[in-house]
Amino acid sequence: MKLMTMWKDALESLVSSPATEKYPFQRLDAPDQLRSQLHWNLEKCTGCALCAKDCPADAIEIIVLDKKAKRFVFRYHIDRCTFCGQCVESCRQGCLQMANDEWELAALSKQGFDVYYGDDADVQSVLVGTTPPELEAAAD
Repeated sequence: MKLMTMWKDALESLVSSPATEKYPFQRLDAPDQLRSQLHWNLEKCTGCALCAKDCPADAIEIIVLDKKAKRFVFRYHIDRCTFCGQCVESCRQGCLQMANDEWELAALSKQGFDVYYGDDADVQSVLVGTTPPELEAAAD
């Protein structure tokens, strides 16, 4: 009896269409409620770092260069992020958003998983590990 059931299932699967999708060639739209890559708005941010404190995966760093001049660099570790949305909920200024269309986050090297947001000169100074010249002059 079990042998007949097996043959019946095998014949049905030969005739029926596959249940899988042809993903790279035929892409479906992402759901509207999907939480994927995080985006940061520098103009709205006050540097309170509540997002970094509330992140359960420790995927967010706020590097404060000058709080009075609102010079921050936002470092986002995509490989650590669990896409829970806690950072978006805890941000009082509304400067964090999760995109729903950037969900293909695979990469061949780990360097692509660290995203820096902020002014280009500030990001470069953080990457090099130096203090920007304007801040050195203000500190003297």
